[in-house]
Amino acid sequence: MACMSRVWRRGSGFAARLRQQDYACSRLAAFSVRYYSTKTAPHIPGMEYQDAIWTLNTLQTNAGALEQVRRERGNPQLQLQAMRGFLERAGLKVEELDHLNIIHVTGTKGKGSTCAFTEQILRSYGFHTGFYSSPHLVQVRERIRINGQPIGKELFTKYFWQVYGRLDETKEAHGGTMPAYFRFLTILAFHVFLQEKVDLAVIEVGIGGAYDCTNIIRRPWVCGISSLGIDHTQILGDTIEKIAWQKGGIFKTEVPAFTVKQPEDAMVVLRDRAKEIRCPLRVCPELGSYQTDCGPLHLGLAGEHQRSNASLALQLSHTWLQRRCLPDNSFSSKADESTAVLPAALFKPCPIMVKGLADTEWLGRNQTLKHGAVTYFLDGAHTMRSMQACVHWFREIAAQHERNASGPVARVLLFNATGERDSAAMLKLLVPCHFDFAVFCPNITDANTSCNADQKNFNVSVENMVTRCLDNERSWRLHRSSGDDDATQLLIEDSLPLVSEKKADTLVFPSILCALQWITQGRDPVLADPAERVLTVKPSIAAKAAPLRDAAEIHVLITGSLHLVGGTLKHLHPAFSK
Repeated sequence: MACMSRVWRRGSGFAARLRQQDYACSRLAAFSVRYYSTKTAPHIPGMEYQDAIWTLNTLQTNAGALEQVRRERGNPQLQLQAMRGFLERAGLKVEELDHLNIIHVTGTKGKGSTCAFTEQILRSYGFHTGFYSSPHLVQVRERIRINGQPIGKELFTKYFWQVYGRLDETKEAHGGTMPAYFRFLTILAFHVFLQEKVDLAVIEVGIGGAYDCTNIIRRPWVCGISSLGIDHTQILGDTIEKIAWQKGGIFKTEVPAFTVKQPEDAMVVLRDRAKEIRCPLRVCPELGSYQTDCGPLHLGLAGEHQRSNASLALQLSHTWLQRRCLPDNSFSSKADESTAVLPAALFKPCPIMVKGLADTEWLGRNQTLKHGAVTYFLDGAHTMRSMQACVHWFREIAAQHERNASGPVARVLLFNATGERDSAAMLKLLVPCHFDFAVFCPNITDANTSCNADQKNFNVSVENMVTRCLDNERSWRLHRSSGDDDATQLLIEDSLPLVSEKKADTLVFPSILCALQWITQGRDPVLADPAERVLTVKPSIAAKAAPLRDAAEIHVLITGSLHLVGGTLKHLHPAFSK
């Protein structure tokens, strides 16, 4: 196996010692000491994958759980206390998590991509990796990965019933409580990683950091904070300073931490948090500052904003390797007394790291899929900053595709946003992309009620989802206001009445499949499967699609929600066809 990168400064004593440790480091992946959880409950015969998913869905937030969450927000420490209690009821101890050699990553935007880069780099060294992320795009088992792949249905089912059974049989002694959806999946991920004896686990924070249920981790090997912005304000606060305080809550005493360049006010808070916790914090350099033997670094993920995520991943993986390869722990993890956050040291990424960055895949983030005359541009951007990055990426890559088109191109936006997010502001950012059509639909994969249980959401009614789509359509028309066409009524499938006022280039559909079928007009062979339900619309609505039928190519940007992107991939990507 190729060596670890030749790091730090020429002539450095530390670098010389590290070079001497290269071979030992490469062998650690094959001969590392592995730990595992205590007693394993038996798998329950006859309880299959879909049974597990439907049972898991019963843990989605309901009225009782919402009331519990509201109580805990008044005393956030209760969240971590509750998580420890659930973990113990599941047969695990917090101390066992120390054996997972964890890399813990938070942030507002880019934390998932950072984790994906980091996991790919360390897997490229030959380490047996675990990776926990959220949300899933199509199937819930995507959240728990072994060696970069979602765990199989059989494995998910086996471990699900082990953990669920332990919690269920102890609930009467604990007031009948069961962990909510995300808490349960976090416990399940820890259980899977311990049972599968991973060499390391890359853990992405759910929301925030300080009181996120992943923060029961006591001793990660290294922590990272990706780009910060305003999101989840009802939980984290409505200022960048409050959000930075929450994110800095994953810092641990004498555990090295890295962050990318942040807004000044956020950086001040992170610095103070690091000093308070006695955590050594460093700021990552620009990606272009790293020198390699093979020229500029190439990334497997598109988009200019991925460069800061890649730099953070280099620092996280490099630091993990340093600490792993130096058994005498001579790597300094002492916090500095200085009031400034110092820059992270540059090093020369070795070929394994270079290849890891280039090989990284992370579906639904700046992803392009070409199906004949239809090209899909998918990005789950759902904050203002991520939408700005999405617009920059789309305008650049769409222009490249249009230069190579054989004739006129029709541009279509497929959009949805959920929760508390300011969809009107995000839509305003999308106006300069000059779409011919703006199409809106809820995050319902298919109007067919037999839709996959992995994508069921019981936290919001269909009526509320459709209402949000209509609101989004009105926002778009306000931003694009020109002309006073008469309002028209749009009747789509099963006589569901939806309104499209004034603008003929805006439409609302009841499901993702309906929207995709209308947009592609039979020109995507993947969507032409006769087994799929065929969209039926009023003739007047069908007539509006003439520009799509006449165009040489159709370019579709799908954004605003990772769940929307996931529902789209379920229909378009072969990996999710089963």
